[in-house]
Amino acid sequence: MTLPFIEINGRTIAADQPPYVIAEISANHNGKLETALRIIEEAKKAGADAVKLQTYRPDTITLDCDSDDFKIKGGLWDGRTLYELYEEAHMPWEWHAPLFARARELGITIFSSPFDTTAVDLLESLGAPAYKIASFEAVDLPLIEYVAKTGKPMIISTGMADAEEIQEAIDAARGAGCRQLAILHCVSGYPAPAEDYNLRTIPDMIERFGLVTGLSDHTLDNTTAITSVALGASLIEKHFTLDRSGGGPDDSFSLEPKELAELCRDSKTAWSAMGNVNYGRKSSEQGNAQFRRSLYFVKDIKAGEVITEDAVRSVRPGFGMPPKYLSSILGSVVTIDVKAGTPISRDNIR
Repeated sequence: MTLPFIEINGRTIAADQPPYVIAEISANHNGKLETALRIIEEAKKAGADAVKLQTYRPDTITLDCDSDDFKIKGGLWDGRTLYELYEEAHMPWEWHAPLFARARELGITIFSSPFDTTAVDLLESLGAPAYKIASFEAVDLPLIEYVAKTGKPMIISTGMADAEEIQEAIDAARGAGCRQLAILHCVSGYPAPAEDYNLRTIPDMIERFGLVTGLSDHTLDNTTAITSVALGASLIEKHFTLDRSGGGPDDSFSLEPKELAELCRDSKTAWSAMGNVNYGRKSSEQGNAQFRRSLYFVKDIKAGEVITEDAVRSVRPGFGMPPKYLSSILGSVVTIDVKAGTPISRDNIR
């Protein structure tokens, strides 16, 4: 059976390829283009496959309204209006061109999550190689259809979406022409506790939807992300910052450069360790086979004598016959004179 795959900038993403690691910049630029540029540079150094932006203006994602509906209650951003939050967090559109240019200079893939059609148009003008649909937008089927019509690979995050809503998003993307589609298991908590992730959902998603599947991880360390690889995740997305204490809206639940480098390294190690079903002796074991137990004479015996229980033992090393033959060897006859410490073989018994 052919595994589902997508390809972004020449990099194949599939279960039989190393995991594709996406560093999400989100609001971690903290209002400075120089910071955003440095984040891209550090993501490249850490070994990430891609960096991802979020493309919106406050007025393309919400309304400038302070009624109760538009106020955040509880959590990291308690008391703020949506407009206030997005005004602070958004990536100015005039930054996109220099950020795309710097990423291309460094040789790291860059793409974005658009939040309305005008954002898609901007990203198309910059030659974005792929698109990500954020979890909160997974129910915006017209937006998904608009992105699908670009013909670019699309990744849909599924935080808060049930199985029916995920299928609707997939159908919308497919129906509008998307041929390269991936989905991410996600918990839209900021941060999200590991116990909310229910990673056993990932293999079910792979079987149920038949798509390249990954993880958008909002936990505070790499354990959940690395574990997801063992369950079939082909992509990992994590928020990334230069300094978790930087004070920005997303800094507190983002990885720092050393942690991103560890994720890039350890997720690939986990993928390599998965390997295939294999009961054979591995290359790293070959030299140690000699230290297995085997049967040795433990006293001198003359040719023609019968082998008794006190004459043989199972010991290390492994140059004699395997211990499973002990009962059949007892009562056999030695064909040549042997000394204690001689391995038992077919050549010296009958």
